[in-house]
Amino acid sequence: MILALDFSRLEEALEMARSTAPSVGMFKINIHLFTAAGPEAVRKIGALGPSIFLDLKYHDIPNTVAGAVSAACEFPEVRLLDLHATGGAAMMRAGVQALGQNSGHGRRPKLLGITILTSMEQAELRRVGITGTPGSRALSLARLAKRCGLDGIVASPKEVRQIRRACGRDFLIVVPGIRPAQGGLNRSDDQARVATPAEAIRAGADYLVVGRPITAAADPPAAARAITEEIAAALRAI
Repeated sequence: MILALDFSRLEEALEMARSTAPSVGMFKINIHLFTAAGPEAVRKIGALGPSIFLDLKYHDIPNTVAGAVSAACEFPEVRLLDLHATGGAAMMRAGVQALGQNSGHGRRPKLLGITILTSMEQAELRRVGITGTPGSRALSLARLAKRCGLDGIVASPKEVRQIRRACGRDFLIVVPGIRPAQGGLNRSDDQARVATPAEAIRAGADYLVVGRPITAAADPPAAARAITEEIAAALRAI
Protein backbone atom coordinates (compact mmCIF):
# COMPACT_ATOMS: atom_id res chain seq x y z
CA MET A 1 0.00 0.00 0.00
CA ILE A 2 1.15 3.51 -0.89
CA LEU A 3 -0.26 6.29 1.28
CA ALA A 4 -0.86 9.57 -0.55
CA LEU A 5 0.31 12.47 1.63
CA ASP A 6 -1.75 15.15 -0.10
CA PHE A 7 -1.03 18.00 2.29
CA SER A 8 0.00 21.62 1.83
CA ARG A 9 2.29 21.74 4.90
CA LEU A 10 5.21 19.46 5.67
CA GLU A 11 4.36 19.38 9.38
CA GLU A 12 0.92 17.91 8.65
CA ALA A 13 2.37 15.37 6.24
CA LEU A 14 5.02 14.30 8.76
CA GLU A 15 2.47 13.88 11.53
CA MET A 16 0.35 11.66 9.28
CA ALA A 17 3.39 9.72 8.06
CA ARG A 18 4.70 9.04 11.56
CA SER A 19 1.34 7.73 12.77
CA THR A 20 0.75 5.42 9.81
CA ALA A 21 4.29 4.25 8.94
CA PRO A 22 3.88 0.80 10.54
CA SER A 23 1.07 -0.04 8.08
CA VAL A 24 2.45 1.59 4.94
CA GLY A 25 4.80 0.24 2.28
CA MET A 26 5.51 3.59 0.67
CA PHE A 27 4.53 7.27 0.93
CA LYS A 28 3.45 9.30 -2.08
CA ILE A 29 4.53 12.94 -2.34
CA ASN A 30 2.62 14.85 -5.00
CA ILE A 31 3.03 18.26 -6.64
CA HIS A 32 1.08 19.97 -3.84
CA LEU A 33 3.38 18.95 -1.01
CA PHE A 34 6.55 19.13 -3.12
CA THR A 35 5.71 22.67 -4.27
CA ALA A 36 5.12 23.69 -0.66
CA ALA A 37 8.09 21.96 0.98
CA GLY A 38 10.46 20.89 -1.81
CA PRO A 39 13.24 18.29 -1.38
CA GLU A 40 12.99 18.57 2.41
CA ALA A 41 9.70 16.67 2.20
CA VAL A 42 11.41 13.76 0.45
CA ARG A 43 14.27 13.62 2.93
CA LYS A 44 12.24 13.96 6.13
CA ILE A 45 9.40 11.65 5.15
CA GLY A 46 11.82 9.16 3.61
CA ALA A 47 13.75 9.05 6.89
CA LEU A 48 10.73 7.44 8.58
CA GLY A 49 11.37 4.09 6.90
CA PRO A 50 8.94 3.54 4.02
CA SER A 51 10.35 4.71 0.69
CA ILE A 52 8.91 7.43 -1.53
CA PHE A 53 6.77 7.54 -4.67
CA LEU A 54 7.65 10.97 -6.06
CA ASP A 55 4.44 11.70 -7.93
CA LEU A 56 5.30 14.87 -9.86
CA LYS A 57 3.88 13.72 -13.22
CA TYR A 58 6.55 15.23 -15.46
CA HIS A 59 5.20 16.45 -18.82
CA ASP A 60 7.50 18.69 -20.85
CA ILE A 61 9.96 18.60 -23.74
CA PRO A 62 12.27 15.56 -23.64
CA ASN A 63 15.39 17.43 -22.49
CA THR A 64 13.56 19.05 -19.56
CA VAL A 65 12.01 15.75 -18.46
CA ALA A 66 15.40 14.05 -18.67
CA GLY A 67 16.83 16.72 -16.37
CA ALA A 68 13.97 16.29 -13.89
CA VAL A 69 14.41 12.51 -13.82
CA SER A 70 18.16 12.92 -13.27
CA ALA A 71 17.47 15.26 -10.35
CA ALA A 72 15.00 12.79 -8.82
CA CYS A 73 17.64 10.05 -8.96
CA GLU A 74 19.70 12.05 -6.45
CA PHE A 75 17.20 11.10 -3.72
CA PRO A 76 18.02 7.64 -2.36
CA GLU A 77 14.59 7.57 -0.70
CA VAL A 78 12.73 7.62 -4.05
CA ARG A 79 11.62 4.20 -5.29
CA LEU A 80 9.02 5.32 -7.86
CA LEU A 81 8.62 8.42 -10.01
CA ASP A 82 6.35 9.21 -12.92
CA LEU A 83 5.70 11.17 -16.10
CA HIS A 84 2.69 11.59 -18.36
CA ALA A 85 2.63 8.99 -21.11
CA THR A 86 0.71 11.50 -23.23
CA GLY A 87 3.97 13.47 -23.46
CA GLY A 88 4.94 11.06 -26.20
CA ALA A 89 7.54 8.44 -27.05
CA ALA A 90 10.51 10.82 -27.32
CA MET A 91 9.81 12.26 -23.89
CA MET A 92 9.41 8.84 -22.29
CA ARG A 93 12.61 7.53 -23.89
CA ALA A 94 14.47 10.60 -22.64
CA GLY A 95 13.31 9.79 -19.11
CA VAL A 96 14.41 6.17 -19.45
CA GLN A 97 17.82 7.25 -20.78
CA ALA A 98 18.27 9.65 -17.86
CA LEU A 99 17.56 6.80 -15.44
CA GLY A 100 20.20 4.66 -17.11
CA GLN A 101 22.77 7.41 -16.91
CA ASN A 102 22.14 7.79 -13.18
CA SER A 103 22.03 4.10 -12.26
CA GLY A 104 25.48 4.37 -10.67
CA HIS A 105 23.93 6.06 -7.61
CA GLY A 106 22.75 2.67 -6.32
CA ARG A 107 19.21 1.29 -6.58
CA ARG A 108 17.59 3.33 -9.32
CA PRO A 109 13.94 4.36 -9.07
CA LYS A 110 11.32 2.73 -11.25
CA LEU A 111 9.84 5.05 -13.88
CA LEU A 112 6.08 4.95 -14.43
CA GLY A 113 3.87 6.40 -17.13
CA ILE A 114 0.61 8.10 -16.16
CA THR A 115 -2.10 6.82 -18.49
CA ILE A 116 -5.54 8.44 -17.98
CA LEU A 117 -6.21 10.25 -14.70
CA THR A 118 -8.78 8.56 -12.49
CA SER A 119 -10.78 11.80 -12.39
CA MET A 120 -11.46 11.64 -16.14
CA GLU A 121 -14.41 9.87 -17.70
CA GLN A 122 -15.28 9.61 -21.39
CA ALA A 123 -17.11 12.93 -21.63
CA GLU A 124 -14.14 14.76 -20.13
CA LEU A 125 -11.76 13.04 -22.54
CA ARG A 126 -13.87 14.24 -25.48
CA ARG A 127 -13.72 17.82 -24.20
CA VAL A 128 -9.92 17.77 -24.45
CA GLY A 129 -9.92 16.13 -27.88
CA ILE A 130 -9.12 12.53 -26.85
CA THR A 131 -11.27 9.96 -28.62
CA GLY A 132 -12.20 6.54 -27.35
CA THR A 133 -12.99 5.27 -23.88
CA PRO A 134 -10.73 5.77 -20.86
CA GLY A 135 -10.02 2.04 -20.95
CA SER A 136 -8.95 1.94 -24.59
CA ARG A 137 -6.77 5.04 -24.23
CA ALA A 138 -5.14 3.75 -21.03
CA LEU A 139 -4.33 0.43 -22.70
CA SER A 140 -2.83 2.15 -25.73
CA LEU A 141 -0.67 4.40 -23.54
CA ALA A 142 0.45 1.45 -21.40
CA ARG A 143 1.62 -0.42 -24.49
CA LEU A 144 3.49 2.66 -25.69
CA ALA A 145 5.10 3.13 -22.27
CA LYS A 146 6.33 -0.46 -22.30
CA ARG A 147 7.77 -0.08 -25.82
CA CYS A 148 9.62 3.03 -24.64
CA GLY A 149 11.26 1.11 -21.81
CA LEU A 150 9.30 2.35 -18.79
CA ASP A 151 9.04 0.04 -15.78
CA GLY A 152 5.28 0.36 -15.49
CA ILE A 153 2.27 2.64 -15.49
CA VAL A 154 -0.30 4.30 -13.27
CA ALA A 155 -3.88 3.43 -14.24
CA SER A 156 -7.32 3.30 -12.70
CA PRO A 157 -8.59 0.00 -11.26
CA LYS A 158 -10.88 -0.38 -14.25
CA GLU A 159 -8.00 -0.83 -16.72
CA VAL A 160 -5.72 -3.10 -14.70
CA ARG A 161 -6.87 -6.46 -16.03
CA GLN A 162 -6.51 -5.61 -19.72
CA ILE A 163 -3.16 -3.86 -19.16
CA ARG A 164 -1.84 -6.87 -17.25
CA ARG A 165 -2.82 -9.20 -20.08
CA ALA A 166 -1.25 -6.93 -22.71
CA CYS A 167 1.96 -5.94 -20.90
CA GLY A 168 2.91 -9.01 -18.89
CA ARG A 169 3.60 -9.95 -15.29
CA ASP A 170 6.82 -7.95 -14.88
CA PHE A 171 5.27 -4.62 -15.91
CA LEU A 172 4.41 -2.62 -12.77
CA ILE A 173 0.85 -1.38 -12.37
CA VAL A 174 0.21 1.27 -9.71
CA VAL A 175 -3.46 1.86 -8.99
CA PRO A 176 -5.00 4.96 -7.38
CA GLY A 177 -8.71 5.38 -6.77
CA ILE A 178 -8.79 2.68 -4.07
CA ARG A 179 -11.75 2.72 -1.70
CA PRO A 180 -12.05 0.22 1.19
CA ALA A 181 -14.94 -2.20 0.99
CA GLN A 182 -16.25 -1.29 4.44
CA GLY A 183 -16.62 2.35 3.44
CA GLY A 184 -18.30 1.73 0.11
CA LEU A 185 -17.24 3.25 -3.21
CA ASN A 186 -17.87 6.93 -2.49
CA ARG A 187 -18.01 8.83 -5.75
CA SER A 188 -18.65 12.21 -4.16
CA ASP A 189 -14.99 13.22 -4.55
CA ASP A 190 -12.97 13.80 -7.75
CA GLN A 191 -12.07 10.12 -8.28
CA ALA A 192 -14.42 8.82 -10.97
CA ARG A 193 -13.03 5.32 -11.65
CA VAL A 194 -12.55 3.53 -8.33
CA ALA A 195 -12.46 0.01 -6.84
CA THR A 196 -11.94 -1.85 -3.59
CA PRO A 197 -8.50 -3.27 -2.72
CA ALA A 198 -9.70 -6.82 -3.44
CA GLU A 199 -11.01 -5.86 -6.88
CA ALA A 200 -7.74 -4.16 -7.83
CA ILE A 201 -5.60 -7.04 -6.53
CA ARG A 202 -7.66 -9.67 -8.35
CA ALA A 203 -7.26 -7.64 -11.54
CA GLY A 204 -3.46 -7.71 -11.20
CA ALA A 205 -2.37 -4.50 -9.43
CA ASP A 206 1.12 -4.36 -7.89
CA TYR A 207 0.71 -1.23 -5.73
CA LEU A 208 -2.47 0.34 -4.35
CA VAL A 209 -2.52 4.09 -3.68
CA VAL A 210 -4.82 5.15 -0.85
CA GLY A 211 -5.32 8.73 0.27
CA ARG A 212 -8.45 10.21 1.80
CA PRO A 213 -9.91 6.94 3.18
CA ILE A 214 -6.94 7.10 5.58
CA THR A 215 -5.91 10.75 5.81
CA ALA A 216 -9.49 12.00 6.26
CA ALA A 217 -10.48 9.25 8.68
CA ALA A 218 -11.26 9.99 12.31
CA ASP A 219 -8.46 7.58 13.29
CA PRO A 220 -5.91 7.41 10.43
CA PRO A 221 -3.66 4.73 12.00
CA ALA A 222 -6.67 2.48 12.56
CA ALA A 223 -7.90 3.12 9.01
CA ALA A 224 -4.45 2.28 7.63
CA ARG A 225 -4.36 -0.97 9.61
CA ALA A 226 -7.84 -1.91 8.44
CA ILE A 227 -6.96 -1.39 4.77
CA THR A 228 -3.71 -3.32 5.20
CA GLU A 229 -5.71 -6.20 6.65
CA GLU A 230 -8.18 -5.95 3.76
CA ILE A 231 -5.28 -6.16 1.29
CA ALA A 232 -3.79 -9.16 3.14
CA ALA A 233 -7.14 -10.97 3.07
CA ALA A 234 -7.46 -10.31 -0.65
CA LEU A 235 -3.97 -11.70 -1.27
CA ARG A 236 -4.73 -14.85 0.74
CA ALA A 237 -7.87 -15.41 -1.33
CA ILE A 238 -6.03 -15.42 -4.67
